Amino acid sequence: MRVLWVCNIMLPAVAAQLGRAASVREGWLSGLFGRVLASPQTDVELGLCFPVEKEEDGLKRELVFGGQGRKVCCYGFGEDTAHPERWDEMLEVRFSQILLDFSPDLVHIFGTEFPHAYACARAFGQPERTLVGLQGLMCACADAYMADLPPAVQDSRTLRDILKQDSIRQQQKKFYARAAFEERLLKETGHVTGRTPFDRETVRRLNPDAVYHFMNETMRPAFYEGAWSPAGCRRFTIFVSQADYPLKGFHYLLQAMEEILRDFPETEILVAGNSVLGTDGWKGRLKIPAYGSYLRRLIRTFRLQGKIRVLGRLEEAQMRQAFLSCHVFLCPSAMENSPNSVGEAQLLGVPVAASDAGGIPGVVEDGVGGLLFAKGDVRGLAQTVKRIFSSDELAESLSCSERRIAAEKYDGARNFDRLLEIYGEICGA
Repeated sequence: MRVLWVCNIMLPAVAAQLGRAASVREGWLSGLFGRVLASPQTDVELGLCFPVEKEEDGLKRELVFGGQGRKVCCYGFGEDTAHPERWDEMLEVRFSQILLDFSPDLVHIFGTEFPHAYACARAFGQPERTLVGLQGLMCACADAYMADLPPAVQDSRTLRDILKQDSIRQQQKKFYARAAFEERLLKETGHVTGRTPFDRETVRRLNPDAVYHFMNETMRPAFYEGAWSPAGCRRFTIFVSQADYPLKGFHYLLQAMEEILRDFPETEILVAGNSVLGTDGWKGRLKIPAYGSYLRRLIRTFRLQGKIRVLGRLEEAQMRQAFLSCHVFLCPSAMENSPNSVGEAQLLGVPVAASDAGGIPGVVEDGVGGLLFAKGDVRGLAQTVKRIFSSDELAESLSCSERRIAAEKYDGARNFDRLLEIYGEICGA
């Protein structure tokens, strides 16, 4: 069975062989790829497609991976990933070439939000042999993008926004443009994998004829080792995995800090990922987007200077350590489907507090897989964090149940068997 994976990134294992910088995004793909390499008894011949910046990386490469010496055909395609809302007709041409060369029995597209996904589906032209793996859902994310920002903030622009044509309003429009590609893709595919009642209902609404296959994801290897404990964490620290645009809801946390600090004045926030807060000095301030400017205003208003530490982009081991070191992992997003950061926290047993937005209730059972609060409810967020801070018994109970549930849900062997089962169902094996 020849299966072509269409990915949003060059997998780290491929980047290592090509001498390229590896992306820290979508780490769960590495877990799944590792399963394929470690299972030589399967009849899957794998091909990989991924966006590239350098022309020489667009050539076909046959790379050898793992102790089993598995050969994988790798194809790069040029795409402006910095502007995924733009359509490039050459993408379809490039995929026609790749498909002709690899001749897959099945095309598995991971994610819906980039134009290359739709371009590949069009070039392949066989919806009955096309499988789309849902990640986030752009249609829902675009609607929720503003995350209750005041109208004046939504309309604000900094010099950086004007020069880059990237204001908050323009960012939302770009999300809507990506959502349009997603809708076309889902309407033209025959098969979809998902994990939550939320994504299943979305698929049913957009394409009632598509076959929905339930399949959980496999997280990065590092998160299957180690366990959180109250004694081993930095008490009263809140860890957030992303905070660089409104949808992720970081402004909710900043507003909630006033109440949290009343009872727990030692509280500190740790933030991973890209920072939009800028740096000191006029040059640093010139690079701040409007959302970052709003966050800085909230920091001043609630006197949070010195309470926030930006960690930047973290590698797998660094991310794991950040999870284990915090007291609470917080996901305050205005919309998510099944955030992998929540799954990674659950595997380690880090007490999770999350909004009940989108598909999150499908992966966090309130009181068992973490604690939920209403999306955008600043007071509810504060009270949820304080409940965990104030009770080691509750924190340990959540930790234990999270690890038990996550060990089953994110079981790599079971999820890989499910993937092969889906492939067999589609290809008639």
